[in-house]
Amino acid sequence: MPWPRAADPKTRQLYEFGPFRLDAEKDLLLREGETIPIAPKAFQILLVLIRHHKQVVTKDDLLKTIWPDTFVEEANLSRNIFLLRKALGESPQDHQYIVTVPGRGYRFAEDVQLVSDRELNVVTASHSNVEVEVEETTPWRWMAVAAVLLVAVVAGAWKLFVHRAPALTEKDAVMLADFTNSTGDPVFDGTLRQGLAVQLEQSPYLRLISDKRIQQTLRLMNKPADTRLTPGIAREICARTGGAAALDGSISSLGTQYVLGLKAINCRNGETVDEEQVQAARKEDALKALTTIASNFRSRVGESLRTIREHDTPLQQATTSSLDALQNYTAGLSIMDQGHFRAAIPLFERSIAIDPNFAMAYYLRGIAYEQAGDVERSTEDATRAFSLVDRVSDTERTDITAYYYRFTGELDKEIDAWQLSARNYPRNWGPHNQISLTLIDMGRFEEGLEEGREAGSPGARC
Repeated sequence: MPWPRAADPKTRQLYEFGPFRLDAEKDLLLREGETIPIAPKAFQILLVLIRHHKQVVTKDDLLKTIWPDTFVEEANLSRNIFLLRKALGESPQDHQYIVTVPGRGYRFAEDVQLVSDRELNVVTASHSNVEVEVEETTPWRWMAVAAVLLVAVVAGAWKLFVHRAPALTEKDAVMLADFTNSTGDPVFDGTLRQGLAVQLEQSPYLRLISDKRIQQTLRLMNKPADTRLTPGIAREICARTGGAAALDGSISSLGTQYVLGLKAINCRNGETVDEEQVQAARKEDALKALTTIASNFRSRVGESLRTIREHDTPLQQATTSSLDALQNYTAGLSIMDQGHFRAAIPLFERSIAIDPNFAMAYYLRGIAYEQAGDVERSTEDATRAFSLVDRVSDTERTDITAYYYRFTGELDKEIDAWQLSARNYPRNWGPHNQISLTLIDMGRFEEGLEEGREAGSPGARC
């Protein structure tokens, strides 16, 4: 794509439009002489828009120009367009400067003047056109990053004790099977496995084989991605991925009560290495019982009591106290993992209707809206999730906080959130990876490279 040639490089270029002046050399946006805060990438996009002359700029050209030699998703571009509009003071209904062209992308609508700081020559610049296409099923950065984080969490290990000797080492990985539900109540299907994953992912000591890795292995086994993870299938996946143990959960009814069980099976020889059962007096107490099972299991496999106390938010608080809300949330997450973002939104909406304080449902609905191209609603959900951040686990608090500050453009605070996570979960390379990406977005390349090296260090989970 041909770009307009800049004027004499010795001459500082100032672009003026409306009440704004943009200083390309100093990376400054001024409104009537006052500096306007703007994210670095949003500033670069604005500079491309006002420099371009009456040509449609494709999505690929813009991504390659702003993020050269770096893979990013269209959603990142949409988010920066949103931040740019916010910096320019545009309302959702009135896009004076950046106009959305339905079915095509965006158009910079205001006249621009190029002012030479040396000669004060005024040259009328043209309107610019930018074409941006956001496809619903395109892989999206934040779920890709979420997948990276889950892979990181799955890479550590458990110690299961039999006669006080460890059955697993810190290099082992553990596989979660679906719960065997003999109650006849479908509300437990998928829901209990998701709840157990939330509880165990709080542990700095444990690691789980990620759903992403599971789906990849199922494809190698010529099985569909939604194959039910029975104990047999789970042990086969565990063995294929080099895991050490598969966790088989179960729930059954005992009169008016329920019995939840968890069994750890050596995926190489089929031997039981750990087992526990907990009773729940009522259906509504199942999530509380699941919290107890997870906490007890973490203690038995060798995790210190200190880290359990520090990172053991009850499931009813980390997610929701409603099984129905958690069921819809789990279904929405499953659909979103397949790239169907719009289809997942109604499921998260049902979760929120049941439990208006379900922070993670707002967070994931916000991501779904973002990937579907509705940045305004995504921002609303990011803000709502952040207002409930004290109700979630440490890992979920990091995701929500970082996502919120990414939207507000407060990238230093986003980095602070990831740094806290890196301290709490020192064997998890995901926070270092995200810090690296954010620093690169800010133009702090050397620091970003150093964080990238930290993410790839031998001590990090992989």
